[in-house]
Amino acid sequence: MPTPTPSPRLTSLAAGGGCACKIPAERLERLVADLPTAPPGGPLLVGLEHGDDAAAVRLDGELAVLSTADFFTPVVDDPVDWGRIAAANALSDVYAMGGAPVLAINLLGWPADLDDEIAGEVLRGGAMVAEEAGCPLAGGHSITAPEPLYGLAVTGTARADALIRNDAARPGLPITLTKPLGSGILGNRHGRTGEVFEQAVSTMTTLNRQASEAAVTAGVRAGTDVTGFGLLGHLWKLCRASGVGADIDVRSVPAIEGARESLAAGYLPGGSRRNLDWVRPHLGVGSGVTQDDLLLLADAQTSGGLLLVGEVPDGVGTLIGRTRRAAGPAIGLR
Repeated sequence: MPTPTPSPRLTSLAAGGGCACKIPAERLERLVADLPTAPPGGPLLVGLEHGDDAAAVRLDGELAVLSTADFFTPVVDDPVDWGRIAAANALSDVYAMGGAPVLAINLLGWPADLDDEIAGEVLRGGAMVAEEAGCPLAGGHSITAPEPLYGLAVTGTARADALIRNDAARPGLPITLTKPLGSGILGNRHGRTGEVFEQAVSTMTTLNRQASEAAVTAGVRAGTDVTGFGLLGHLWKLCRASGVGADIDVRSVPAIEGARESLAAGYLPGGSRRNLDWVRPHLGVGSGVTQDDLLLLADAQTSGGLLLVGEVPDGVGTLIGRTRRAAGPAIGLR
């Protein structure tokens, strides 16, 4: 019998993996800078002005409809896990706005010479997470592409007066992070060595639903999720939109097991370095904060946690700092 041709490692088929393959933040902001914005007072509640996680439109009375799309190249080699991670990441945009997903459709780009059975496993992984979220997953769109791509377009609903958004933070509020950092670092190590980090996979496939629901119930109205622009990048966008500053206790920021050691060994996505370069002019760095601390906080996350500004119930996440008046550097690190 002929020897079966081994399948290629999925992470070897793309230049970048997961949310680390996003267009750099500074370049993206230039791309959208001249796009028209909706006039105030219309049905559009949240558009592209502040880089929020989803668009929001008032549908009728108290109900808002949320719309988002998110897809990326393989972040792990296991196709089912990639599908699960990509689906959790896309659904997170709705949770980050304080909403609930009600419908999702697949977005798939697939090389012509890559086994279709692998694509089926990716789709199966996405369906598993959508089912866990209680969100119907129906149809979608596919294209032939030079690199494999997968994600979801998601529609959700939320109370129009209870949206969580980038421009709603006020001084003096606690800042909570609901997942540890380091998925970009560990994804880079996985892509280069093939080592599997189960805690990273578990973190990336965990839905942000419970944290979102708890935040809305507690009255939190400012926040975002932490994905490709890193904790520092997403926090900077929130501070800029809200006109506040933030002070972060670097030692309180949780990391996935093995992330700090992998960073010290030289595993880091290029996107994480670009994130740090982009936000560095807005940082006030204390004497005890190291370069590795900065790189971890700038690490390009895939399917990261929520970054919530406001009082949340115990157990929802880790308190990492507080907002303040916009004086001095936008983000102080100690």
